[in-house]
Parts: sequence; structure tokens; C-alpha cells
Amino acid sequence: MPARGMTITPATVRFFRDLSRHNRKEWMDANRERYRSDVVQPFRALLAELAPAALKLHPGFDISGRTGVNFSRINRDTRFANDKTPYRTQMYLTFPDPAAADEGTTQLYVGISAEAVTAGFRAYSMGSAKKSRLAQVVQPHVASHPEWLMKQKKRLGRRYESYWYSTEKGEWTKHAGWPVEAAEWMKLKGWVVRRKFPPSAVARPAFVADITRLFRDLYPLFAFVSSAQWKS
Repeated sequence: MPARGMTITPATVRFFRDLSRHNRKEWMDANRERYRSDVVQPFRALLAELAPAALKLHPGFDISGRTGVNFSRINRDTRFANDKTPYRTQMYLTFPDPAAADEGTTQLYVGISAEAVTAGFRAYSMGSAKKSRLAQVVQPHVASHPEWLMKQKKRLGRRYESYWYSTEKGEWTKHAGWPVEAAEWMKLKGWVVRRKFPPSAVARPAFVADITRLFRDLYPLFAFVSSAQWKS
């Protein structure tokens, strides 16, 4: 059982480390109960700890605990992937935009793997960049409040990493920094603002409080991207 004040434990990180070394069905079948006790149950405990703070930010967040909504899938879809290993060696806890359609997603998230813990805000869009929900929702905001993103960069830039994606010749291309120009949003396909923690961070009693504070810091970006009625 996790110690008092803890949700995710070092056992979670050790599971992902072992899975990365033995990424095959036979190993997972033999360690299925360990997966439930060291990954599934702690992630559900983390959801329960973070849900009240998340609902204060957005009462519409889905906190049902469903895979595909609040939890990423451990099974990898290998049909079109270069990586043919059957399992992902990380898991994400997400609070997705309730209004997001199939063509994209916007989330507050925590990701845990053997190598690192990351947490932050991310938004992705599928299909044509010009017709994407990101472009349609955010471009008017950028045009009407060009100074707002610069203020957020100044407020958050020292504590959080920011990068964004465009597609170049059909390939996703990563760009470091903040997308603050209207021309960047015309071609933007994804945006991530995050903080990276060492794996040992999950064992700190203050971990939940740290993530709660991070969500509070980054929620204005979530609202900026997800709400057509956004106001500065």
C-alpha cells in the first residue's frame, strides 16, 4: 500500500523500468497482478487526489476514471507504428477538454515513465492546420489580444518548457519556444507546456500539491485554447 500522503510510488516507476526491459506479452501476463497493484491502483488514487482541484478549475472535467478519458492505454496499437513492442512503457493521467471533438484534444496531464515524470498542458489537432479547431479557436484570440501570450511567456517561461509542432512536407516538426505570432498559429498542430521531474519526485509527500499548483498555473493556457468564449 502507498505510504500516507503518497499515491504514485517508486514501485510504479520500477514496473515501467522492468516493462521496458521485458516488453512482451508473456512477461505482462506473468506480471498482470503487479500491473494492477503498482500502476492501475496508484493512478486511480492520483486521480482521486487531483480531481477536486481540477473540478475547481473546470466543473465540466470528466473524472469517471475511464481508460481513454482519464488514463492512457498500456497496449500499443502496432498496426501502423514503427515500434512493434506490444506495450507502452509510460502512462498518462489526463483531464481532457469536455468539448473537444474527434479532430483534436486539449488536456491537463501527468505522465509517468521509467525515465521521468512530466506534467503540464497539451493541445493537439488533426487534419488540415488551417481548418483545425486550434486555428479556428485561437487565431481570433491572438489577433484580438496579441500581448496576452507574451505575458504568459514572461509569467511561466522560467519554470516551464514550451514547444509546438507544425507539419513540414507531411512530417510533424518540433519547434522550441512559445507560439506567440499569428503566423505560427496558422500552421500549429500541437502545443505543449510542461515541467519535467525526476522519477524520484513521485515519492515526495508534496507531489500532489506540486501538480495541483502546476495545473493552476497552466489552466489559463487550457482556457485560451479550448474556449471560443475566452476573454483575457
